[in-house]
Amino acid sequence: MNSLLLISVSIVIFIIAYKTYGAWLEREWGIDKSAVTPAHSRADGVDYVAAKPQVLLGHHFASIAGAGPITGPIQAAIFGWIPVVLWIIIGGIFFGGVHDYGSLTASMKHGGKSIGVIIEDYMGKTGKTLFSAFAWLTLLLVVAAFTNIVATTFHNTPEAGSSSLMFIVLAIIFGILVYRKGAPLGISTVFGVIALFACIWLGTKFPLELSINTWVVLLGIYIFVASTAPVWILLQPRDYLNSFLLYVMIAGAVLGIIISHPTLEMAGFTNFVVKTDTGSQFLFPILFITVACGAISGFHSLVGSGTTSKQIDNEKDAKLIGYGGMLIECVLAVIAIITAAYLSQSDFVALLKEGGPVGVFATGVGTFMNQFGIPLETGISFVSLAVSAFALTSLDTATRLGRFIFQEFFEVNQGQGKQSILTNKYVSTIITVILGCYFAMGGYAKIWPVFGSANQLLAALALLALAVWLKSTGKNYKMFTLPMVFMFCATLSALVLQVKANVADMNIVLMVVPSILFILAIILAYQGYQVLVKGKDLR
Repeated sequence: MNSLLLISVSIVIFIIAYKTYGAWLEREWGIDKSAVTPAHSRADGVDYVAAKPQVLLGHHFASIAGAGPITGPIQAAIFGWIPVVLWIIIGGIFFGGVHDYGSLTASMKHGGKSIGVIIEDYMGKTGKTLFSAFAWLTLLLVVAAFTNIVATTFHNTPEAGSSSLMFIVLAIIFGILVYRKGAPLGISTVFGVIALFACIWLGTKFPLELSINTWVVLLGIYIFVASTAPVWILLQPRDYLNSFLLYVMIAGAVLGIIISHPTLEMAGFTNFVVKTDTGSQFLFPILFITVACGAISGFHSLVGSGTTSKQIDNEKDAKLIGYGGMLIECVLAVIAIITAAYLSQSDFVALLKEGGPVGVFATGVGTFMNQFGIPLETGISFVSLAVSAFALTSLDTATRLGRFIFQEFFEVNQGQGKQSILTNKYVSTIITVILGCYFAMGGYAKIWPVFGSANQLLAALALLALAVWLKSTGKNYKMFTLPMVFMFCATLSALVLQVKANVADMNIVLMVVPSILFILAIILAYQGYQVLVKGKDLR
């Protein structure tokens, strides 16, 4: 198949889905452009700060994307490119888009609170306790892994570290000029993007060479400050400007595909069971666990109900940011699978072993951009820097989300007692950062293999919470039932396979953790069944 036809058809399908299915969801959920959003009703100048839709889209997109929509599709290419593309398109439209848009909408209509608090409102405190504990531990794993990934990237590519530090300073200046000095957003954006690329160029001239552990410490200090500082001074402007890196990267890749339109050499479908170095991989459920970002990812529900919902200026912006942001990520995922599928199977395997999924992606996009004059090495370096920038974005967003959930976990209702010191934003943040950085120095690797299942289980639980919310408020919740049931089946099957695979090796950690997640999922699923099917009130 021709890659140009694949990317063109995919983009057209996503546009149609946004205009039709997205509009239908907007009507079904009662989006009200006259309603007062939490960004205004609870404005505090720190976390609850109204943002222009294009700025908030930049933050949301940069936070949910990271390296996920790149690595997942490329790793899943062992099953062939057709199953991956079908899951990206169907999953993005009917699973991930509904999940992301629904999480953002539900939080927006509940004062900007997380999915855990929404579960408490409709399923009781036990459900909230279980979900919040699970979500925080998952985020702790995200912080640990991304701290390690970014620190390693900065150590191996010193110019990326220095560019990122300069970019932080640029974002602060941009935030002050736009939010405090009243500088026009359009003009500021032009100069900001130019300065962003200047930071990348300067980084190549002044590389900062530090050890991995030194970078871990510096990143720990950075994410502590970034996740407690007002969103307008760093998070909003940095993610907004950062998103232009990804937009340029996507545009460059698409333009290169239009010019070169390579034929997909990889097999469209290999087999339902593929033997790898780590054992046999089954298309179900492994495909649906591996391709998370780009189809559906539980982490997105935490972003939508964590930071994004607190910055929505008007309810009508939620469709663009929640549903539209997911579909843009789907386009990136399709590009990612093309960078693998235009290679022969042997070339793909060789490149994957040499540089990993990011190496495959960077080489592919660099090759496509070379078609309109960008030197291959420059293109590969630019893509690698862009991916590392998004990993850093996901890192400090995850830290802020961890702080929110930790605070909510120990929060007591007004008038029911004194708030614990653990609800203090600095205390909750420093606990999250210290544990995350500790695990980043090696401990996280022991349980990282279970992250894919945990992340997708989080998506299933979020879909359950959203269905219960809509049912309890008398609205149509059927758009959640099939995705919810499917994701429960996929994640529970993956957990069973994981336990079975580690029994022979007597890997206690990877036997116990999946077992705990399995039991947790069954408990929450049963509670949801009691509400959705039996009509019981568990509050």
